[in-house]
Order: sequence, then C-alpha cells, then structure tokens
Amino acid sequence: MISMQTPTLADGYAVHQLIQSCPPLDVNSAYCNLLQSGHFAKTSILAKANDQCVGFISGYVKPDDAHTLFIWQVAVNASARGKGLAGKMLDGLLQRPSLQSVKYLETTITADNQASWALFTRLSHRLEARLNKIDYLDQDTHFNGDHDSESLVRIGPFEI
Repeated sequence: MISMQTPTLADGYAVHQLIQSCPPLDVNSAYCNLLQSGHFAKTSILAKANDQCVGFISGYVKPDDAHTLFIWQVAVNASARGKGLAGKMLDGLLQRPSLQSVKYLETTITADNQASWALFTRLSHRLEARLNKIDYLDQDTHFNGDHDSESLVRIGPFEI
C-alpha cells in the first residue's frame, strides 16, 4: 500500500536517491533535496511504500504570485509507475488546506517528455481547466546548449 504525506527534513536524502533513479530528471544536490523536503514541505508531497520513498513532487508557491503553485519535479520509482501515482500526488497536493488560494499550476516540460505532457494534460482535464504553453527556457540562451529547451505550462484557473 502506498501512503502520501508531507515530507520532512529526514526524508531529503531518500528523495535525492529517488530522483537519481528517475532519468531524465535533473539531479540536484542532496542539499537541495533536503531543503525541498524541509523548507518547501508544505508545497511538496512524498509517497511511501513499505517505508521506502517511491514518489515525490516538489513545488513552491511563486513569490510574486500567491495564486500559482510551481511544480519543480515529479519523480516516481519504476516499481510504482503505471498506477496513477503521480496524478494522485498532484491531486493530494492541490487539496491541502494551506494551498486553497492556489488557482493556477505551472511547470516546465521538455518537448520529448511524453510522460509529463500526459500527466499535466490529464490534470487539466480533471480540473476542467485550460492548459497553455509557451516557450520559456531556451536550450542555447538559458542552458548554453547543455539542456533541452523547456516550455512553461500553465493550467488554470481552477477551483478545488
């Protein structure tokens, strides 16, 4: 059985290991994942099975827009894929009372990340909200050619 919970600082290193096991996700430092699990716990969600970290979504409310939750990363261990876990984690996160003022969700996605496109398209349908995308982070301008370009995806407005 998979349980979903608010991460704690103590979960940070397990989150780091999970993300390492989920290519093509960008691997951040363990320190970053510790901060996500501590400082951004209220806007992140952790899924565990048999006390093992099998899913994690990191996010934050944008500093200049209290109505928008930005989703940084979605990671699901291979053992938990194909069960709708990422969608359930997103739904659980958006239903938190502390996020009741959120009316929009944003994320960035590379053109070839079909799993993320499918996840966020399904979310927009469940929320009955519009999904818009614009070019955002350019491979050459922003990543010096070291990373694929990313589109900014915005879903909303929605009511939970």
